[in-house]
Amino acid sequence: MQVVWFKRDLRIHDHAALAMASKNGPCIPLYILEPALWHQADMSQRQYQFLTDCLSELDIELRKLGQQLVIKVGDAVTILQEINEQYAISGLWSHQETWNSWTYARDKRVKDWANKHAIPWHQPVQNGVIRCLRTRNGWASKWHSQMNGSLIPSPVQFSKINCRSDSLPTLAVLGLHTDGYSVRQQGGRVEALSLLTSFLEDRGEGYTKEMSSPVTAFDSCSRLSSHLAFGTLSMREVVHALEQRHQEIQSYPSASRGKWLASIRSFSRRLRWHSHFIQKLEDEPRLEFENQHSAYDGLRENEFNTTHFEAWKVGKTGYPMIDACMRALIATGWLNFRMRAMLASFASFHLWLHWRQPALHLGRLFVDYEPGIHYSQMQMQSGTTGINSIRIYNPIKQGVDHDPDGLFIKSWIPELQNMPKEYIHRPWELPEQMNGYPLPIIDEKKARQFAADKMYSLRKKSKNSQETEKIIIKHASRKPMINSKKSATVSKKDKNKDPLTQGVLPF
Repeated sequence: MQVVWFKRDLRIHDHAALAMASKNGPCIPLYILEPALWHQADMSQRQYQFLTDCLSELDIELRKLGQQLVIKVGDAVTILQEINEQYAISGLWSHQETWNSWTYARDKRVKDWANKHAIPWHQPVQNGVIRCLRTRNGWASKWHSQMNGSLIPSPVQFSKINCRSDSLPTLAVLGLHTDGYSVRQQGGRVEALSLLTSFLEDRGEGYTKEMSSPVTAFDSCSRLSSHLAFGTLSMREVVHALEQRHQEIQSYPSASRGKWLASIRSFSRRLRWHSHFIQKLEDEPRLEFENQHSAYDGLRENEFNTTHFEAWKVGKTGYPMIDACMRALIATGWLNFRMRAMLASFASFHLWLHWRQPALHLGRLFVDYEPGIHYSQMQMQSGTTGINSIRIYNPIKQGVDHDPDGLFIKSWIPELQNMPKEYIHRPWELPEQMNGYPLPIIDEKKARQFAADKMYSLRKKSKNSQETEKIIIKHASRKPMINSKKSATVSKKDKNKDPLTQGVLPF
């Protein structure tokens, strides 16, 4: 009996573990709902609701092949032991997973259990992240090689196995509370394919220029990040679809293909960077908790302004662009990359909060929460990596640049509905029209200067240290190789683009 353990790979297409297991005998397609995981501080109602959508569709697809999805609720080791006692497992299959510290510890327990019972645990690579990587040299070539490989077809038929499923627990049982999530993202592969098609054929034409502003990003970005996080689409499927679209556009008249080609280049970079950043956490799991560079230890840990943190969490800092972005994120579970970076930067620099608590709050709000990307980005935006540019976003300038007419701000801050456009980014200059919207909780200019002085002083002292050199060797990207087979994946124009200072996901 083979057991295919679904984790963050909730599909039957291009699923290496499922395809290989099905060739080795009867299979139990298994999903283990672990309550202890959902009790962790980075988990939330919105993520669980997306998951249940995905599981429902996965079950439908598996039933078409003759076998339902078996859902078990409880501890993974305990459940695997029970299944082994009943069916005598001869092989356990799952994709390699790089997720949070809890799943990392759980996988170590599962490995010990499998070894003890002489059960081989097969873990094929899923998204180009390489386990036990010795050096980043050649990593991009390995990623391209996997992405260029053929898509794996789904199995044709399963033998019916009578294995009882458990009912999924309710939100209340898992202790997941309502958190203002009102514009729900739909999970499942049907929605993923619909988004992929609409992005590549219509919505994505202006992606390059429109992804930075929240006014346009909600429509012009792919919105695939949640589906990549839960695995309703494989990374390789998206890369293949992108290349196919690239070839179609090449046949367009030159006057009508320029924007599309630029958008495809921008999007393809972010697919590669997606894996690049998860690789960081795979190589160094401590990044979820500790500063990447020790020179920044003690910088903010001993002073945490709870009042400022609470105002930031609910979108009441008095800075309209910050608050509109936070309120939009609370309601929708999604925000474009630049605005995510601005929220993290404002918390770390202007409010001088250590990144860990803001990271947990944002992680809960993101339906597309991906720990490998999330914690690397939180450290980048708080200046603790020791190797990345220090970027202290001016929230007023960001508002003027990316929402000049205040359309996004007014859509999420009803208090400012009647604020004249010329005051929308500085409403405190017209207090009679603020309608209860708070005054700024800090002086932006003074806070930014304080943070800059602190950060650049530390950077000057640490930039040539041995630790900095080690971090560069271990985590910094290398120049990507030009890929002759998949021309849409990387071009000469993109050759010197470095993900250390660029946006990450196809947000």
